[in-house]
Amino acid sequence: MHRPELPCIDAVVAHARRVVILEDLVDHTNVGAIFRSAAGLGMDAVLVTPRCADPLYRRSVRVSMGAVFAVPWTRIDPWPGGLAVLRERGFTIAAVTPRGPGAIPLSEFAAHAPERVALVLGTEGDGLTSPALEAADVSVSIPMQAGVDSLNVAAASAVVFWALATPPLDPREPGN
Repeated sequence: MHRPELPCIDAVVAHARRVVILEDLVDHTNVGAIFRSAAGLGMDAVLVTPRCADPLYRRSVRVSMGAVFAVPWTRIDPWPGGLAVLRERGFTIAAVTPRGPGAIPLSEFAAHAPERVALVLGTEGDGLTSPALEAADVSVSIPMQAGVDSLNVAAASAVVFWALATPPLDPREPGN
């Protein structure tokens, strides 16, 4: 198989309203699962940082059920300097994190979501890097119970994507 040349960020986000950024994820299963959730829950594009696992690795492709071929994606480099391109295009950068002072609950963020948002999801274990958190315009958290500090990044992505789906998904509708 010939690997296609990746498009530039501008081409991938030109008409996007919801963009996902994967910072340094190393598990191909998580990358694939996030692509599948992005496709199923209406995210418009995915950007992966230079140290993120390859979405075209066979495990990522398989877990994504082929969504890596359906969702527009490319690499964002330099990182996090490449966020300037998104800001110039009117995106609000939202760090999805269980930590960080001032993180607002997802439900509150979703109720007043910006027109264009780029959601930054961090690597397994460590989460987002300090430079990524500092570069974000807002930090968003999923409130947890029973002493659990966070969800797996793939599970967290699905929760966030569902909350920010446009148009909002009605769980009573067939297929949702």
